[in-house]
Formats: sequence, C-alpha cells, structure tokens
Amino acid sequence: MKHILSGIFAAAIALSASAAAQAQDKPPLKVGGILDMSSLYADITGPGSETAAKMAVEDFGGEVLGRKIEVLAADHQNKADLAANIARDMLDNQGVEMIYDVAASATALAAGEIAKARGKIIIFNGPGSIRLSNEACGPYTIHYVFDTYGQANVTGLAAVKAGLDTWFFLTADYAFGQDLEKDTSAVVIKTGGKVLGSVRHPLNTSDFSSFLLQAQASKAKVIGLANAGGDTVNAIKQAAEFGITKAGQKVSPLLAFVTDIDSIGLETAQGLLLAEAFYWDMNDETRAFSKRFQERVKRPPTSAQAGVYSSVTHYLKAVKAAGTTDAAAVMKVMKDTPVNDFFAHNGKIREDGRMIHDMYLFEVKKPSESGGRWDDYKLLATVPGSEAFQSLEQSRCPLVKK
Repeated sequence: MKHILSGIFAAAIALSASAAAQAQDKPPLKVGGILDMSSLYADITGPGSETAAKMAVEDFGGEVLGRKIEVLAADHQNKADLAANIARDMLDNQGVEMIYDVAASATALAAGEIAKARGKIIIFNGPGSIRLSNEACGPYTIHYVFDTYGQANVTGLAAVKAGLDTWFFLTADYAFGQDLEKDTSAVVIKTGGKVLGSVRHPLNTSDFSSFLLQAQASKAKVIGLANAGGDTVNAIKQAAEFGITKAGQKVSPLLAFVTDIDSIGLETAQGLLLAEAFYWDMNDETRAFSKRFQERVKRPPTSAQAGVYSSVTHYLKAVKAAGTTDAAAVMKVMKDTPVNDFFAHNGKIREDGRMIHDMYLFEVKKPSESGGRWDDYKLLATVPGSEAFQSLEQSRCPLVKK
C-alpha cells in the first residue's frame, strides 16, 4: 500500500509540475499603449496612462487564462504616420492583443485603421474626434471616455442657455479641433445662438496673440477653444494677459482637464465652464483610486487616465469570461457586460463602439472656494449618457442598423 500511495503522490507531483511548466510556456498577453509621452498631451495621457494600465493589470492579479499580462507603451510624438507604424509593429511583431488610449485624434484615426485591418481590439481613451465612432468605427473599436459631440453638447448647450449666445472659435487645425468646432457650432445654432467666425491655429502653438486679436475683434460673447492640452493652457493664459477676459468676453475651453486648470491657476481659470467624464473628488470610489494613482504619479488622474484603468480592467474581465483572446468573442462579452466601477455606473458599449456613461458640467472654483491644490471643480449638472452623446439614429457608423 505504501508503494502504491508513493506512486500516486509522485504522479500527482509530476502532473502538477507539468501543468506549471505548460503555463509558463504560454506567451504573455500583451496590451499596448500608443501615447503622447513628451509633448502637449503628455499630462493628459502619457506616462500617467501607462501607469493606469499597469495598475489595472496589478489589481486584476497579473495574469489571465494562465498567461502573464504585460503592458507596453510607445510615444507617437503626435505624428499620425508614426502612430500607424507603432500599431503595425505592436500587432504584427510584438504579439499585442489590444491597443489602449492612442492620445490625439489624428493618431487615433491612423492606428485605428491598422487595428481594424488586423481584427484587433483598440480602445480610445484620450482622443475625442466623433469620427472614431462614426465613419471610422469598426467591429472591435471602442470610444471610451469622451468625444467632441459630448463635449459640445454639455458645454455649449449650458453656455447658450446662460445667455452666452455669440461665439468665435480658436481651433486646432487637425481632426479633433475641426470636429469639436463643428459639433459645438451645431449646438450653438440649434439652441438659438450665432457663430461669428473662427480661426485655425497649428498644433502646439506658443503664441496665440494674432488669433486672440481676431477673436476679440469679433466682439463675440464667447471665445470657444476647440483645442486641448498645452494649446488650451496657453490660449487661456494669453487671453488673460491681453485683458480679453477682463473686458467681458468669456473664454470657453471645450475640452479641459484638471491638469490644465492646475497649470493655468484658479486666479485665471475661475468661473470657466467645462465638461468632464470624471473628476477625482466626486465620491469615495473616485477618491480611493485617485489617492493610489497620485502616490505613483504625484497628481490626480485625468478622465483619460481613469478611463484607461477602467477600460483595461473591463477588457481583462471579458478575456477571462470568454476564455479566449479572440477579438470577436471578447468584444461580445465587453458589449454585453455593463461597466460598473469608479469611472462609470451602468456604462454600456453600443454597436458603434461608443461607451455610454454620464457626463458632468463643472465650474472652476474661485481661489477662495478651493481647499487646496487640485480642489478645482464644483459640480453644476450631471448629464445622462443618453442625452450627452450622439444617438444611434444620428450615427454615421456603417455597423449601426437603421
């Protein structure tokens, strides 16, 4: 009997060792971020998005389906052709199964076409162009955090209703800026306002003087900033320096993040209205995540970075539930499963790839209202996702059945 038991025990150890060896032989599951790591969008996404993805992997347990999970990241330098080349290399040569973030719209549109051609999942967190869930949508494409339609609908509508009914736009001259101006103009006109003109500026502009003078000369009540990141920060600072805001014209950043407001300072930014998908100080859940994030990055997460954590987690849960990394199977689970976490409650990924969730209208606090650094926003309104984002009836995505 002892010999029999010894044999069984030895066989069990051998089988266990064999299973462990097979698990170790499995290739890692790689997710790849294509980010702005060093330019005007680096604070919005960049290293912080990479950190958020790594936090999601760590919290998930570090492996799925017996495969270790690896997080990759590359700098696209705000060049669409480079973003496409990085996506191609990640998917063709590095074994990446899913691409996340892809900050900036032109780079996202380029990388999205590569992922679409290869049948791989790509999740957009930092870019805003509505084209990503309209003409450029794909069966494995997800637009997770915000888009130009939602930003325009929340900010533009509130401003016109408050009597700020004449607009002039300073627009970043690429896909995101053009779409943001177009979508906001449509909201302004539909709500009874007028667009008096616009001017386009190159990406990453340091001197806004000539553009601001044109906006000032228009006598529009609102100067709409259809840009983001460093461009938004510079435009607001220079508008204050030129006395434009003191003279009575309002500057409206159509996409701004808490990092931008921190760079501008409350003295200059106070009173600005802005739409956001997330703010670190909304409830216990957002504060708990943001505290852990800030310990690593030394500042709270932007909505894009919070969205990276949420979307990477949602993807990994879907891989586990599907029992495979096959894009079609994983995407089906992602679309069938609501998103419920600190970022979104009852979020839903539609057939056009748009993740529907609440949006928020904030006003930037006065210095006297702030309890300290990063205490920048007061909530004015919560806009349900069904009202904030474009309806399926309006969609131009070829996947949407009408």
